[in-house]
Amino acid sequence: MTIGHTDSQTNTTLCNLSQLATLRVSGSDAHSFLQNLLSNDIREVSATQAQYSSFNTAKGRMLANFLIWRDADDYLLQLPETLADALRKKLGMYVLRAQVKITDARHEVVSLGLSGCHPALPATCLELPVMGVIESAELACRIIKIGDARFMLNCTPEQQPMLSAALDSQMTGSDTWDWLNIRAGTPVILPATQEQFVPQMVNFDLIGGINFKKGCYPGQEIVARMHYLGKPKRRMYLAHVLSAANPGDELYSEEMADQACGMIVNAAPAPTGGFDVLAVVQMTSREAHPVHLHSLQGPLLTFESLPYPLP
Repeated sequence: MTIGHTDSQTNTTLCNLSQLATLRVSGSDAHSFLQNLLSNDIREVSATQAQYSSFNTAKGRMLANFLIWRDADDYLLQLPETLADALRKKLGMYVLRAQVKITDARHEVVSLGLSGCHPALPATCLELPVMGVIESAELACRIIKIGDARFMLNCTPEQQPMLSAALDSQMTGSDTWDWLNIRAGTPVILPATQEQFVPQMVNFDLIGGINFKKGCYPGQEIVARMHYLGKPKRRMYLAHVLSAANPGDELYSEEMADQACGMIVNAAPAPTGGFDVLAVVQMTSREAHPVHLHSLQGPLLTFESLPYPLP
């Protein structure tokens, strides 16, 4: 497996995103349906604006998080492939009499990840705000700016040959995109971490995944109370560990004795060896004690700076 292959001619990395799946939410009530279920304000999603959002339990614990964009009147929700079928069924339980249809769009949408300023990208891509969206006739795809010089390219299977030919870059594995997400401080909820975190614990409030003025949705009271009446006791940090790590692995520090002080959210092999991880950790443990993987005698986490400030 190669992590972070870079095209020497264009200084870009093109990533296979086969680890992701897309759901299509359509129908005359799609807008109100999603507005009543997700943590962000779906009214802000448009032909030119995507967003992050989460679907939570009544206790405010994240079941999944999505990248959401529009396709005409429909909404496309992208999430890990390992959660797609279960989440489609779970969301379907809320449809009731609403004019809403939730379908698997994996056969309709092909996604590629691009890191860097590829010369084939329209110049206007670089001027987009984060989460900005444009349609590119030249590349036959919809482009979402995920971060500074990082883009998601979405097309149909029929359009993919044209897109691949225009980019003309060697494709890297999906682990590369996972690693880039980790370095960007962007969490992805996976089966091993479902119902483990309130959105603020994984910094979802800091990357624009929560709207605190939108009204009710499952878990909204818990999420709002943490925002207005207190603060998270745990936050997500970027760290490196020399041994293999996996989502759901527990973390320990002397402050908590035999009780875990945190959990790995995401992990990917680092180009220089070891693993880079996003880890939710008790803030007092992170500040005052070494944090170890698996046990107090386990490998030590070395913390690094996230690309955005923590409160």
